[in-house]
Amino acid sequence: MVDLPSTVEFNILRARTVCGIPPTQYQVSHRNIGELLRKQAETYRDKAWLIFYSDTTGRHEYSYQQFYQLVCKTANFLLSQGIGRGDRVATAAYNHVDTVVQYFAAWLIGAVVVPINVGEDNKRIGYILQNSQSKLAFVREEFIERVEKILTETPSVEMIVQVRNPHPSSLLSQFGRGDGGEGKLDFHTQISKHQPFDFAQGKSEIQLSYEPSLEDEALIVYTSGTTGLPKGVVLTQYNLLIDAKAIAEWHQITLDQRMMCVLPIHHVNGTIVTLMTPLYYGGSVVLNQKFHSDKFFQRVANEKVHVVSVVPTLLQFLLHENPDLSRYDLTHFQHIICGAGPLTVELALKFEDHFKIPIIHGYGLSETTCYSCFLPLDLSSEEHRHWLKDFGFPSIGVPIPPNEMAIHDDKGIELQEGVKGEIVIRGHNVMKEYFANPEANEKTFAYGWFRSGDEGFYRTDPKGRKFFFITGRIKELIIRGGANISPFEIDEVLMNMQGVKAGLAVGFENDWYGEEVGAYVQPKEGVTLTQQDVINYCRKYFSFQKCPKVVLFGNDIPLTSTGKYQRNKLKPLFEKWKRTQFTESKKAH
Repeated sequence: MVDLPSTVEFNILRARTVCGIPPTQYQVSHRNIGELLRKQAETYRDKAWLIFYSDTTGRHEYSYQQFYQLVCKTANFLLSQGIGRGDRVATAAYNHVDTVVQYFAAWLIGAVVVPINVGEDNKRIGYILQNSQSKLAFVREEFIERVEKILTETPSVEMIVQVRNPHPSSLLSQFGRGDGGEGKLDFHTQISKHQPFDFAQGKSEIQLSYEPSLEDEALIVYTSGTTGLPKGVVLTQYNLLIDAKAIAEWHQITLDQRMMCVLPIHHVNGTIVTLMTPLYYGGSVVLNQKFHSDKFFQRVANEKVHVVSVVPTLLQFLLHENPDLSRYDLTHFQHIICGAGPLTVELALKFEDHFKIPIIHGYGLSETTCYSCFLPLDLSSEEHRHWLKDFGFPSIGVPIPPNEMAIHDDKGIELQEGVKGEIVIRGHNVMKEYFANPEANEKTFAYGWFRSGDEGFYRTDPKGRKFFFITGRIKELIIRGGANISPFEIDEVLMNMQGVKAGLAVGFENDWYGEEVGAYVQPKEGVTLTQQDVINYCRKYFSFQKCPKVVLFGNDIPLTSTGKYQRNKLKPLFEKWKRTQFTESKKAH
């Protein structure tokens, strides 16, 4: 842990305690992630663990034993390059079996994974690489030139390992393709030089002078903050294991069941729910390189998937696709987990009514590893619908056992049922800290709880269970398709545009992405600007995803009594575009 005032350390300890049980009184039976993987590989050997659907080469299947062998070889490669306990390893990739192998190899030796979202802009990626002090980066060949350019401007990473694109089945071969040009190491070539685990002899080439502990850091996931600078969420191996255990038990996942991953694994939802959870219970996972609405139900049927985790945006895409489900055998499909973005009552009911598939709504943050609450599975259909539709917002459910939840006012005082306040959480799945950010740690853990920055309330059912609701975000983050976007980053660019007196990014409700990005601009006197002028200017700095899709002009920006802008009061101006799906080729009108 970084140097923090003792009061902050004490508050973090309180926030990582659940029902009086301290975070060091572990509620899992495994000593670390590597031990879990090894035990599952020894137990289930030839059972399918990971089924990967590549967009270019199709379906590829890996047994527990095959996957563990790849992880061991990769772990030995990392050790040979001087990577060890506590060292940070970045990944610039999309969903791929390679990336999953790299994650678990790092955890096997006690290293820390820093997932990079390649959809972010270069400035943000450079900041993450530098701030995290990553020593090595696994970079897919499509992103090599870009990452190298970033590192010339922000030197930080000592070593880049290029991950080229052989046929995934060749990963199990002993032969590589040769290292890349200009002195680059090639991932597949390098791991082919190391020996896999010998199950017959019970021997591994891995020789560690230490055994990673549950308190070893496992992930640093960067999430947007209200100042625009990303904050590094530090999650331990215990965080990952305890949340995976809770998710598996809540959703009643058993050994013979299979989950499917359609979300990016650079996000905690993809990593924890649909990688760690099936590993924890000894099941299988179907990993998709990308989400494809036209292939979703086909793969659910073909692979006999029981549970899938999505964000609300994907529900909208599936409704728009409107596939004929009579073509598929979905009798095994239990339900859909949905969270990581604003779900409306309208969308939830429309999806369930159309597809007859239950949505188990939930809530959590990177700072709480992933999920902190879900709708219970024991609800009758009438009760389930009641909690989805009768309170103006669909309920995010009841706290899972590793954590507690409450509603506080701005002074840390707990509020009563039905009263809106800040959602706060404490428990074993709460992060270790924000990396190298004592100011954020002091504020976030001020009252011995993790303060989410989200506004909500709770209602109690006849059994005494507290059902929570989220009504908005105190921190004003824009959540587009499950990805956090700081409006302050966009404000800064708008304010620097010639001819702009004031500009505010505004997150507005959208059926396709939960929220979309809009802008409200006040031009300088005598200046004429068009929507396209503003969008073109912003595109110099932001990806399409982060760029405003609608720009409105005016002179009346609401202010507080202290002169602060009130961006939330501008949201109703964008209601016209609630149902619009924005693409790079589609313009607002």
